[in-house]
Amino acid sequence: MRPPDIHHHPADELLLSLAAGTLPTGIRLVTEIHLELCAACRERVAMLRAVGGALIEEESAAPMRDDALAQAFARIDAMDTIEAAAGAQAAAVPRKVPAPPPLPTGAVWPRALADCSATRWRWIGPGMRWSKVSVPGAPQANVFLLRIGPGKYLPPHTHRGTELTQVIYGRFHDGRALFGPGDFDLADGEVHHQPVVQEGSECICVAAVDGRLHFDGFIARWFGSLVGM
Repeated sequence: MRPPDIHHHPADELLLSLAAGTLPTGIRLVTEIHLELCAACRERVAMLRAVGGALIEEESAAPMRDDALAQAFARIDAMDTIEAAAGAQAAAVPRKVPAPPPLPTGAVWPRALADCSATRWRWIGPGMRWSKVSVPGAPQANVFLLRIGPGKYLPPHTHRGTELTQVIYGRFHDGRALFGPGDFDLADGEVHHQPVVQEGSECICVAAVDGRLHFDGFIARWFGSLVGM
């Protein structure tokens, strides 16, 4: 399948935080999904990690205990055992995102979601459905899938925190730009927008919210609070 033409990417600051391992779970997950689809950002993160490793090597060496090397090898052996067990379990159990119904032809679930679980598609309005994603070991992560029909739209809103959106299928325009398959968007309290799905096909996105969306209307705010937006 031909890679998507990607026009919107995470900022360098976000990629640097990903490389350093400091992102909250939900934000990290959506950013990693973008990397699956975007070779340019994968190369960018690899470069940032290489630069970080070089900086660490230039730091002055710290005194080490006499048994430090033995302890390091012991930890490596333990990690190998854990990874081997996890690999055997993964090979025995098919990995998929349990979020029916199936995706449209040509769309696939990102590998980063393989260990997650997802609810069934739930109705939130005419032509609009959502699915809550549960991330192992991170019950606080607010990650969900959105599936919105052509010509439909979310209510106008801003953000009390940060919203990351990764497009899996279809296109939407939010008044700032057009976002298509593979595109990534980060919106915060300075962004007020209304994503509108373009005619021709539905749009499916993975989103993570650190905080809450703040919808303009009372009814939209009430409904958003029910679904965790």
